[in-house]
Amino acid sequence: MKIALFGHGTMGRVLEESARAAGHEIGAIVTSANGGEAARLLPGHTVAIDFSAPGAVPAHVEAAAAAGVPLVEGTTGWQRDEAGVREMVERRGAALIYGANFSIGVNLFYRIVAGAAQLFRGAGYDPFIEEAHHARKRDTPSGTALALEAIVSHGLGREGGAGGAGGASVPIASTRAGHIPGMHRVGFDSAADQILLVHTARSRAGFAAGALLAARWIVGRRGMYAFADVLHDLLALEPEKERKVR
Repeated sequence: MKIALFGHGTMGRVLEESARAAGHEIGAIVTSANGGEAARLLPGHTVAIDFSAPGAVPAHVEAAAAAGVPLVEGTTGWQRDEAGVREMVERRGAALIYGANFSIGVNLFYRIVAGAAQLFRGAGYDPFIEEAHHARKRDTPSGTALALEAIVSHGLGREGGAGGAGGASVPIASTRAGHIPGMHRVGFDSAADQILLVHTARSRAGFAAGALLAARWIVGRRGMYAFADVLHDLLALEPEKERKVR
């Protein structure tokens, strides 16, 4: 694949290194310095991947749609623009895949947490979420923590809020310090005991691997998808692959 990158910060550089190691070509790299030329730079690429800033997402979606290039949106914190982005993708017949977290492990963690929340429904346990990231991460709570809050709320049969404030059904505590790649803990607490489910990212390589997986999956499709759709598709195909091998 020939890949265009939006953003070239820490995550963008990890993604570039991972893509080259996997044999992909890196074409245009769009940053704040040349963002106005995105529509001109994108044609001819197989796919674009965005790990930039929340405020830039609508413009990047528009540029990718105008160029006819599928977009993997790894930036978080742009939920307030989601309705407009969705309308743009549908109107242009474009392709976009987004996720609060492109780590395959985190997306499997979502499924574990969903099952756990259903088990704890009505059992008298209070849920909570804790997340920690590096000091440069802009959005608080993280998109992953908000996704976990929605999953736990649904599993417990509660009406959730957002962001761990203003009446959210599951409280979220956030830490921003140092160089932490990412940690999320989901807890269920009672007077007798506490159960913790924890996902800890050791590096950003897992996010890059998931973004590249999403990039391969979105090529040839149209519409707006969540990264969970990719994982669901792959897991659904896995038993068939095993039968063919046998």
